Amino acid sequence: MRSRTRWRRIVSSAATGLIAVTGLLGAVAAPAHAAPETAVGAVTSFTYTSERGDWVGRGETGSYAAPTDTLKAVGTAEYLTVQVSTGALRSWTIELAAPKGETLHPGVYREAERAGSRTGRAPGLDVSGLGRGCNEVYGQFAIDQIETDASGAVTMLDATFTQRCQEAAPALNGTVKINAHPLSYGYTSDEGDPLGGGRSDVHTGSTSLFTLAGTGVGHIDVGVSGKRQNWSVTMAAPGGEAVEVGRTYQTTRLGLDGTAALDVSGPGGACNASRGEFTITELSHDAAGDIDAFAATFIQHCEGVEPALHGTIHYLV
Repeated sequence: MRSRTRWRRIVSSAATGLIAVTGLLGAVAAPAHAAPETAVGAVTSFTYTSERGDWVGRGETGSYAAPTDTLKAVGTAEYLTVQVSTGALRSWTIELAAPKGETLHPGVYREAERAGSRTGRAPGLDVSGLGRGCNEVYGQFAIDQIETDASGAVTMLDATFTQRCQEAAPALNGTVKINAHPLSYGYTSDEGDPLGGGRSDVHTGSTSLFTLAGTGVGHIDVGVSGKRQNWSVTMAAPGGEAVEVGRTYQTTRLGLDGTAALDVSGPGGACNASRGEFTITELSHDAAGDIDAFAATFIQHCEGVEPALHGTIHYLV
C-alpha cells in the first residue's frame, strides 16, 4: 500500500511561473469567475469540483473564464497542455495526452496515467493547481470536441476529466473548454411517455455522432447516434415558411391544420400522431445557405397522451 505522502506532489513556483497572468490575484478561497451557462457563443473556461480529501483541489470548487482569466492551450492533439491563471496563487495546469503514437479525438479515455510518465497504451492525464499535484494519477477523461489548425496546434477543445492521486482516493472532477461551442442533445421523458419510456439522458461528442441538415425553409433534420440509441428530430415551420428564432410553434407530427411539424423518433420507436411545440433559440447559415449552427427546445406528446418527451438540442459547432 502506498504511503499517504507518495501521492502528494508540490508544484514548484518555477512551473507555475510559466503561465501568463492576467486578471486579479485570487485569494485563498475558490475563484468566482464563472462562465455563463446560457452563452451560445464560443466558451473558454475551466471549472472543477474537488471531493473532500482530494489533495490537489483541497475539497474546493472553482471556475475560471476568459476574458477575465487567462486560459491558453499549448501543444498538439498528441500531448496538450492547458494553462489557467488569475494570479500566481491560483494557477492550474491541465495535461491531456493520447496513448503513445496516437492523437486525441472525440471519445472516452479510461485508465489514464500521469501524462508525463504514462506507460504502454495508456492515455495521459495530469491536473495540478494551487501549488499541488499527484505523483501518480488514476483517472479518465472524455473529449467531446477537438480541432487543430494546419500546424497541428489545438484551436478548439471541449473535455471533462476525473483524476485521483491514488486508486481509491477522493476525486478531482473538471471541465475545460477552449473556444468551444455547445454540441449536445438532452432529453427527459415523463413517466408514461411511450417514446422515451420515462428515461433521461444527455449525448455529447465523446459518445455520440451528430448530423444536421436543412436551410430553415422546410424541414430541419437533426440526427444523434450513440450510447446504443439513435434519435431523429425533424422540425418545420407551417406552410413552408422560414423558421423564426425565438418564436414558439405549436406542432403536430405532419404539420396539419396550419401547425408546424415536429417528429421525434428514438430507441422507443416513433409516434403515429403527436402534438407539442418547439422553439428555435439559435440559427445561422453558411455561405451556401445551409444551417451551420442550430439550437432548439421541444415538447412532444405522443399518441394523444399527456406525458411528454422534453428535449434540448445544441449544434453550434
